[in-house]
Amino acid sequence: MSNPAQTTPRTSLRGSPDRLKTSIAAGIGTSVENYDFIAYGTASALYFGAVFFPESDRFIGTLLSFATLAVGFLMRPLGGAVGGYFADRFGRKPVLVAAMLVMGGATFLIGLLPTYATVGVLAPILLVIIRMIQGLAFGAEWGGAITMAYEHAPANRRGMYSAIPQAGNPLGIALASAMFVISSGLEGDWQWRLPFLLSAVLVIVALIVRSRLSESPEFEAAKASGETVKNPFLSAIRNDWKSILRVVSLRIVESFTYYSTATYLLSYLTERHPDIRPLALGAITAASIIAIFVTFTAGAITDRIGRKPLYIGGSIAAMLFAFPMYLLTNDAVPALVILTFIIGIGVIHATLTGTQGSLLTEQFGTSTRTSGASLGYQIAASIGGFAPFIAALMVGLFGWPGASLVVLLAAAIGLVGILTTRETWGREQREHVATQLAEEDARR
Repeated sequence: MSNPAQTTPRTSLRGSPDRLKTSIAAGIGTSVENYDFIAYGTASALYFGAVFFPESDRFIGTLLSFATLAVGFLMRPLGGAVGGYFADRFGRKPVLVAAMLVMGGATFLIGLLPTYATVGVLAPILLVIIRMIQGLAFGAEWGGAITMAYEHAPANRRGMYSAIPQAGNPLGIALASAMFVISSGLEGDWQWRLPFLLSAVLVIVALIVRSRLSESPEFEAAKASGETVKNPFLSAIRNDWKSILRVVSLRIVESFTYYSTATYLLSYLTERHPDIRPLALGAITAASIIAIFVTFTAGAITDRIGRKPLYIGGSIAAMLFAFPMYLLTNDAVPALVILTFIIGIGVIHATLTGTQGSLLTEQFGTSTRTSGASLGYQIAASIGGFAPFIAALMVGLFGWPGASLVVLLAAAIGLVGILTTRETWGREQREHVATQLAEEDARR
């Protein structure tokens, strides 16, 4: 079987002259998108249950808050389908800029929303509408950012360059968590409004950077040779449906691992130990900073040993950590709380995301790459968005072990997925590219 990543000749095995600038710009934009999306998750865990829903039943308010969180995830496959279609049909760059504009505007509006105490049921209705818009924009963003970085990268460093925008995920998480730590000392609604309002500054910076990017050379080559397809979305569904399902299974473990840790575990801890909130937020921030470097390192390692080994290790680690993450934090011992978030987010989750950039992208050829990867990625994200909601229900039925079972099942799905996925950057591919590079050097 041929490698989909090799179906379109690259303009250069060493990548484009803009390869580093493109990856960094994609990473900056991804960090802002994740800041916006994660800020909502953090606010859902800490504030929205009481702010946007009746306070007569706190448990129901928490469930409804997590339900609105999940609504955004449900919209992400649609955003991925639309964004992937336009990126594969007309180019990657326009999609990146448009997604950033929509996401930034929606996030800013959340900071201006009236509360349930002010306008009653209209408050959660407006929240859900804006959350849907957020989901559409976020769904469109990821595929374009990853394919831009991947297609500008040198043939033997795609794992590393694709990991740069992936590292924007924990950077955005760190920024959002740090902002909530800072705003937690403010009075009243400013505790949750300020992080959303300040996102406008980050969006402006990211838009300036992304607007200066050059289009993907691999897409331009495909367009010039007539290899683009009229409807890349339908083509991906028809021809690459197995690869889309494979991406879903690989993404499930990463998505559930993160949201079960950073969103549900945060809510679980702060409800039982309110005084631990600042420390838990600080721990997520520290873990996210560590994850920036682990994500990049994981991507670079895959260029040397292949994509599968690290993903297998990350999936197994998620399975083994499903129960210890609650055993370590149930008593809210500060050092153990910090350690738990660092392991869950800074090590396990970061290893998976660092590998995903290249692994998931390489399941598809150039003509349907953004559509296929985005659709699979965002379908899994829409399922993962229910992780906090499912965990809350399971804890209500079985106590904290119920939440651990959720993580365990998701990790098992991911492990089966990676074990049944062929290696996209094995020894044969690495040696072949190394030979081509050596021949290219000899001709110079």
